[in-house]
Amino acid sequence: MSAKLVKLTIAFAGGQLLAGRVTEDDLRMLRAALAGDRGVHELALEDGTVTLDLAQVAYVRVDSDEPRVGFGA
Repeated sequence: MSAKLVKLTIAFAGGQLLAGRVTEDDLRMLRAALAGDRGVHELALEDGTVTLDLAQVAYVRVDSDEPRVGFGA
């Protein structure tokens, strides 16, 4: 059984965005790293690994898995 993946977008101070899918455990570790020291963090995405400079992260947006009804679906 594979781990559940969540979709996230990471925004950086320069305006760049990085979107991907991560496991809930990797998201939890990223949030802990952001709350701690602002060093470097390796994040395992669904399609590869990225190394983040946490001092440059402006925000992390996690998409909801709630079903949508209507034209916005």
